[in-house]
Amino acid sequence: MSEAGAASPSVEHLLRDLTPQVLGALTRRHRDFAAAEDAVQEALLDAALQWPNEGVPDNPAGWLYKAALRRFTDRVRSDVARRRREEQMAREEEMEVQAVEEEFEPEQDDTLMLLFMCAHPSLSTVTAIALMLRAVGGLTTREIAAAFFVSEATMAQRISRAKQTIKESNVSFVLPSATERTQRLEAVMHVLYLVFNEGYASSSGDSLQRVDLSNEAIRLTRKLHASTADSPEVAGMLALMLLTDARRAARTDAAGELIPLDEQDRELWDRALIEEGTALVTQAMSKGQVGPYQLQAAIAALHDESQSTDDADWAQIQALYLVLERMGDNPMVSLNRAVATAMVDGPDAGLQIVDALAKDDRLKGHYRVHAVRAHLHERAGRKDLALEQYRLAAEATANLPERNYLLRKAARLSES
Repeated sequence: MSEAGAASPSVEHLLRDLTPQVLGALTRRHRDFAAAEDAVQEALLDAALQWPNEGVPDNPAGWLYKAALRRFTDRVRSDVARRRREEQMAREEEMEVQAVEEEFEPEQDDTLMLLFMCAHPSLSTVTAIALMLRAVGGLTTREIAAAFFVSEATMAQRISRAKQTIKESNVSFVLPSATERTQRLEAVMHVLYLVFNEGYASSSGDSLQRVDLSNEAIRLTRKLHASTADSPEVAGMLALMLLTDARRAARTDAAGELIPLDEQDRELWDRALIEEGTALVTQAMSKGQVGPYQLQAAIAALHDESQSTDDADWAQIQALYLVLERMGDNPMVSLNRAVATAMVDGPDAGLQIVDALAKDDRLKGHYRVHAVRAHLHERAGRKDLALEQYRLAAEATANLPERNYLLRKAARLSES
């Protein structure tokens, strides 16, 4: 894309918001996700090239749907196996385009429905999650790869194979039944949480946060909670998002630079979100079916209720991380436990955990390993080792505010 045709940030945000609505509507009507996703991607490219120069249309969703529908129809016409449907599709196209030209009004918010549809039975859970993040979450292949600790090329192949698998599958790509939705719930929750994480702490770019992503994840999780009120884990995940997002205003300064937890002005934390999140996780855990999202929400609540970082109940936080580790093999949970252990038993106890984790291939070269090491060496008074690790962490992160913060920490140590 040339500079003249590059989409402005406002157009990019608008297209990201509209994509799941249009993709959901097209998929619901024509029952072919792979073809619909390709058609919408082509329509997005058309919009990104035209709108910055010609202006955003009065009805952008209708424009995008119309463009995607034409692309979809063109693909159908070129497919010999679908030749029998050509005439019918052409008639439907004319009827739909005529209606869209007047005004596009989605029959419903299809985004949540599309998430459940993407959790397709022909796909593995990991592959389905990657596809959901790409089609609905608006994440790039690079961002998805970072979430799964694999290379961008590997993730691109997985997503491509997922679309091909769906195309070749005999299972209809339609809204799943209530039973099927229950079976696919865990994958949908995983996607929403990954989208929230990418919004709250962007894996790359000039901004620490992508508020549009975190807000959308919270919105959809509220809808999911409303439709699955009997699920304590959905309630726990919503609580976790709210308790984490409550700190948003205090996480950056006026220039957008990162402010770590122990330096944040806690008066800026959103007390309404903290109260709502705490009530949700308290009620969820009282049901006796405790899962990982509830445990993480409980940890977030302990942080949010403390007056300072040192004042937090680190012994209880450490115990909760130990329970989380037993529930699943997540190296980031273990890395967080290392920090909690350091606060309870001293920095060297935390460093022993970090050194063991550094041998895990999933964390090889990850900036957070270096950052935690630096923090713990600094607490132990080993400035030279901390300085080295802060610099390594800064080199490894792709997020500019995080890099700037780590370099500032290194600079202060070198001057002291």
